[in-house]
Amino acid sequence: MLGLSEQRQVFMTQKIMHTLDQWGLSAQQQIAILELPDETRGRKLRAYHESTPLPSLPDVEYRVIRLLGIIDALRTSYPKNPMMGERWIKMPHKRFNNRTPLQVMMEDGRTGVNAILAELDCAYAWDLTGSSAK
Repeated sequence: MLGLSEQRQVFMTQKIMHTLDQWGLSAQQQIAILELPDETRGRKLRAYHESTPLPSLPDVEYRVIRLLGIIDALRTSYPKNPMMGERWIKMPHKRFNNRTPLQVMMEDGRTGVNAILAELDCAYAWDLTGSSAK
């Protein structure tokens, strides 16, 4: 995954899985938000929590990169209260037609994940516009 050592891949996987647990996602929601293969069972998620890296599949890697960005952006947005990230992800927002960021990521696929990351990270939003510093 992403050309990283297995140890680093496991660390990133555990970070993501821990966050998805904190957000209160069910096993099926975790499978969906990570775009894991359809045959993935809830039991496989336990291995991802422990010592198995997420699969090196393009869709999964795409989600991993953006989810790590979202996790980091929530951490820097709410440095003194890590529970705010969980609250923010589950709170309806006018910018998302009164849907929660979690709903946007689940329902809108890649576009939704990009929209949430762009909302939280202005540098990422800038990159999406194709703008460049001159």
